[in-house]
Amino acid sequence: MKILVVSDAWYPQINGVVNSILCTRNCLQDLGHQVIMLTPERFKTIPCPTYPEIRLSVFPKKGVQKFLNSQEFDAIHIATEGPLGIATRNYAIKNKLQFTTAFHTKFPDYIRARIGLPTIISYSFLRWFHNKSEAVLTPTDSIIEELKKYQIGNPVHWPRGVETDFFKPFANRKPNREPIYLYVGRVAIEKNIEAFLSLDLIGKKIIVGDGPLLSKLKLRYPKATFLGNKDKKDLPEIYNQADVFVFPSRTDTFGLVLLEAMACGVPIAAFPTAGPIDVIGDSSAGCLSEDLAEAIKGALKIPRNIAREHALRYSWLEASRLFLKQQIQINK
Repeated sequence: MKILVVSDAWYPQINGVVNSILCTRNCLQDLGHQVIMLTPERFKTIPCPTYPEIRLSVFPKKGVQKFLNSQEFDAIHIATEGPLGIATRNYAIKNKLQFTTAFHTKFPDYIRARIGLPTIISYSFLRWFHNKSEAVLTPTDSIIEELKKYQIGNPVHWPRGVETDFFKPFANRKPNREPIYLYVGRVAIEKNIEAFLSLDLIGKKIIVGDGPLLSKLKLRYPKATFLGNKDKKDLPEIYNQADVFVFPSRTDTFGLVLLEAMACGVPIAAFPTAGPIDVIGDSSAGCLSEDLAEAIKGALKIPRNIAREHALRYSWLEASRLFLKQQIQINK
């Protein structure tokens, strides 16, 4: 198949959306399919307000029309609800082309946390955006139920995966004298990082990632170690240093970093919210509690091999085959 994937999120961003799309593209290509990307690289862009790492395409309607008129695709997948996603959606509807969409991010909660916009407004936009999609590819069962609650499109399950040959335990790892607690992700208000940083814990807290709160949190929590952004190639070593991976977010739909950490043998401590509930499930690979400190204490007792074994259940190849199955079904 010749598959078009449209995404407002792309390089040089480093986040779960970009990683999901990239891994899916690579797997589809390995399976013999052609994947064409439509991203902001082709357009004039401006920084997204409050999230400057994201470059938003400026008035992309004509550019999208020209691109889509120039070739035909067997399937169209719109990964994000930004300017490129909107322009492609509108073109597809006007020209009676079938397409799928994806729900990667609970951005109504993000926007409310950043500027106070009521979620009812954002969810109204999501209903409009996804209402003509043949299927809304959704990472977990709990998010599917949430989309049904808000009457957003036709949600179907599309899980995520992890590169277990890259993210893996180091055989020569030595135990730490004191526990190391690790967070990897964007340093922003919606990630709820202060719920972790404010805890009185014996050991060392390490934060990997960049974002608008980085300088403020560095000043507020001088005892924590902030490493900033790190290349993907550096992450397995950082994960292997940690005793517990702390995931304080209450707004993520999945959390690919959970899989990366577990694949390296690091158990999870998190709140019992969508994402951690679905990823950890009833396994013993992590500890979920409304008391994050108690979750961390529980995670410290989990053997590293248990976390690794749970991560091995998640395959990008199988996730990509499910993605492909959805495209084939709607384009018969």
